[in-house]
Amino acid sequence: MFPGSAAGCIMLSLRTLGYKVVVNGRVSGVGRCCQQPQVGYHLQVLYSSTLGLCHFLDQGKLKYDSSNPTKHTVFSTRHDSRHYSSAQTSSNTQDSFVEMKLKKRKIPVGPSLEYFIANNTAGEKPNNKLSKRDLEKVSHPYVSVKDLDGHGRRVYFDVYGCQMNESDSEVAWSVLRDHGYVRATSRETADVVLVVTCAIRDSAEQKVWNKLEYLRNLKNKRSLNKMAIPMKIGVLGCMAERLKKKLLEKDKSIDIVAGPDSYRDLPRLLALTDQGEAAVNVLLSLEETYADIVPVSLSTNRMSAFISVMRGCDNMCSYCIVPYTRGRERSRSVESILEEVHYLSDQGVKEITLLGQNVNSYRDTSQIHHASFVDHENKDSNLVKGFKTIYKPKTGGLRFAHLLDKVSQVDPEMRIRFTSPHPKDFPDDVLYLIKERKNICKSIHLPAQCGSTRILELMRRGYTREAYLELVTRIRSIIPNISLSSDFICGFYSETEAEFEETLTLMEEVKYNFCYLYPYSMREKTHAHHKLADDIPFSVKVDRLQRMVELFRTEVTKINKAQVGQQQLVLVEGASKRSHMELVGRNDGNTRVIFPDVELEDPDRRGPTRIQPGNYISVLITDYSSQILKGVPLAITTLKAQSRSM
Repeated sequence: MFPGSAAGCIMLSLRTLGYKVVVNGRVSGVGRCCQQPQVGYHLQVLYSSTLGLCHFLDQGKLKYDSSNPTKHTVFSTRHDSRHYSSAQTSSNTQDSFVEMKLKKRKIPVGPSLEYFIANNTAGEKPNNKLSKRDLEKVSHPYVSVKDLDGHGRRVYFDVYGCQMNESDSEVAWSVLRDHGYVRATSRETADVVLVVTCAIRDSAEQKVWNKLEYLRNLKNKRSLNKMAIPMKIGVLGCMAERLKKKLLEKDKSIDIVAGPDSYRDLPRLLALTDQGEAAVNVLLSLEETYADIVPVSLSTNRMSAFISVMRGCDNMCSYCIVPYTRGRERSRSVESILEEVHYLSDQGVKEITLLGQNVNSYRDTSQIHHASFVDHENKDSNLVKGFKTIYKPKTGGLRFAHLLDKVSQVDPEMRIRFTSPHPKDFPDDVLYLIKERKNICKSIHLPAQCGSTRILELMRRGYTREAYLELVTRIRSIIPNISLSSDFICGFYSETEAEFEETLTLMEEVKYNFCYLYPYSMREKTHAHHKLADDIPFSVKVDRLQRMVELFRTEVTKINKAQVGQQQLVLVEGASKRSHMELVGRNDGNTRVIFPDVELEDPDRRGPTRIQPGNYISVLITDYSSQILKGVPLAITTLKAQSRSM
């Protein structure tokens, strides 16, 4: 293609935007070299609904003639005279056609010579040199580095869903704080409200839509005050990744849509909204782990913290949207995680939870010697016997047992938890490490999802009922006092009453300390959405859910009753929500324990001391329910001291 050709320029521009171009009756493919056009060269522009036509309509660059669907416009040009004309023809194609207005348009904002001089780092003073992170943000020619600054605008985070979303919100806040934004104490006073979303179930998304309706009203109310800073609304996380630009189409009040791998880009996206544009970045990354960003807590006086050690999931369970909203698995380096653990320990944090969509499939391949490391005696040792994957078993790298070992050595007085794991990734070295280390909580989340082998096969879980029960037996043989929790779904495709009963009997046999119970909610893009039907009536799902809840409460009440009379170590979280005269904390098994707010003897101090959040307390359990334990505080203690006494 000759760049001087008018027709060639039009073709290049349209193909770059993703439009199909028909040249003299033949489709011109993207990236295909074209010869110089001859006299009477025709370009036919066909509408493609997936390529952002609405955006161009808003800009006034494209016009669709809805009064005559069979009409389309043919552009012709003589490359020698550069004379443009149009002729109408009929077409039997079912595509919609558009007419492109060929007129000059003034670019409202653009980089000038002064822009490039101002951003030239050569000759700058050292303290004015742009950071690597800032240079990465200058990916849009109409956003300068100075435009990335928040200038003290107030930002508020509304967080929904899992612990990973809480961790992500701390990453996003760290990025924005470094660019001049400040925290808002409420949605009503915020200049920017960022909703961190979940897409695992339809009910989770409905909560977000309800909140967006409330925020839209706040934004409209703010707009009536001409002196006020315009309010910006952003949707972040999995729902943003799943729906992408559909969010903007459904709710015009949304200004930003950012996926889980786009939080570094938030300052630039916010800068674009200042120009009156809605900004979207939902690109998934094969590398992004935010390892170099130190998360900043959204809460004050916290005693526990989340550390994201890996992102994404490769399991591809047929019902699950996570691989499509969080991307492929990738892990942070052990070194970066340990740095964060040391930092949190220095800040006085007493409990950390290692996070990942499939946390125990952690595999650090950041260094060559890590990537090449293989256990030659049993290179697939990370996969539990009787379990399988849809992908080839991964070898090399430092695995979860290595990470857990290193993290637990940082601070013996810091409790360690991890979630959410997959049952396939619990080799014996992980189990024995949990048993031996006093600061690794004796609590494992072991998602079963269903008790029927046939349904588990349809779910693509990679194990049978028998293999799962064999793993439970193995875990309890190594860690007799382990607390188990799980996830269950009822009403999956073709689940019969007898198969649902298998789920109930599994719950009875295993006896979980906690369960997350849900009716099946079909998600677009998943394997089940493409290959299976959502054929169980909603009323049946609700009935089965209720039966699961009732059974779980019956069984967990028995478990809690058996703990009466035990002396347990409890990490104090703060005041109870039900009474200011009581405190609440969690025991090693992650069960909430309620006890009176009284003074106790502190071995490190002389005389009675008031119990504080972050204290380890020895509590005698005296009462129970299906949800909590109640007890009497005996003494302020430590992990080490409590371990010696037990």
